[in-house]
Amino acid sequence: MKRLSIIFCLMFQTVVLLAQSVEARIDSIQILMGEQAHVTLTVTAPEGAKIDFPRYERTQQLVPGVEFLEAQQPEANVQVLTVTSFDENLYYLPPFPVLVNGDTVKSASLALKVVGIEVDTMHYEKFYGPKDVQDNPFLWSEWSPLFWLSVLLLVLMALGYYLYLRLRDNKPIITYVRVVKKLLPHQKAMKEIEQIKAEKMPTSENQKEYYTKLTDTLRRYIEERYGFSAMEMTSAEIIDRLMQQGDQKALDELRGLFLTADLVKFAKYSTMLNENDQNLVNAVEFINSTKAENLPTEEVLRPQLSEEDKRSVKTRRLLKVVIVVIAVASACLLAYVVYGTWQLIAP
Repeated sequence: MKRLSIIFCLMFQTVVLLAQSVEARIDSIQILMGEQAHVTLTVTAPEGAKIDFPRYERTQQLVPGVEFLEAQQPEANVQVLTVTSFDENLYYLPPFPVLVNGDTVKSASLALKVVGIEVDTMHYEKFYGPKDVQDNPFLWSEWSPLFWLSVLLLVLMALGYYLYLRLRDNKPIITYVRVVKKLLPHQKAMKEIEQIKAEKMPTSENQKEYYTKLTDTLRRYIEERYGFSAMEMTSAEIIDRLMQQGDQKALDELRGLFLTADLVKFAKYSTMLNENDQNLVNAVEFINSTKAENLPTEEVLRPQLSEEDKRSVKTRRLLKVVIVVIAVASACLLAYVVYGTWQLIAP
């Protein structure tokens, strides 16, 4: 029974070893001194096996006289090693060890013959001394990027000049901002009341015209003084808005004035001469009691541009921005082309 177990283990190990092998091939068994040869290691192993190829340092000697140069990135179970030699000899390359699932599997050994270069020392006249420095040949691949960038630079410069002409021909819209003296609301109202007095409207027979001008003057004053649309409101609505801001006695007199004006304008009510004078006095007293003198007395008048003028201003701004961008891009391209040209022609 013990013998059978030993035989079975030996058979199993033999099957495993047969399933794992490393093949080493060299692309050329003979090279000149300094040439390179490539050794291909191919591993045969079960699918999914972990394979670790041997690792060497650059210029490490595999054997005395044969140096390792580089190893290509392994592809699946294949790796290519590059070796060289500078000594004429026949070299024996030992087996390459590869770890397969932790077990070391070695390849077969290889032979590499390095052949020297024969030099005819008897006819030295055939040897030539070092040549002088040669000019680099003209390569279109080196100059083509600079050429096309130069063409682009010329196009940008032409476009920038064209836009400059457009900007020069598109005359700027010059606007002037004026600062004018501004009459305060109570000053305007008192000026209109003086005009009513000058026209002797309180004594006129046309009472409707007199009260219309008087109440319109008060409405404009209230609108400018308090900031609501008194011209579009009824007399009662105006009084309601002023209830929380004005003097009650002045509002009562104003209420009486508006009531009289409404009767005259809409009910053909006739007033006495002294009543007209009293309403005028009441209007003046209301203005004097509610006037605000701390308001600005200057007004800035800005001109209103037409739609065509606005488009012209926008066009000039856009042209300026585009011209600046083109100028910056052209300057950068010019610097790059000059630097690249200097790099190519510099010794």
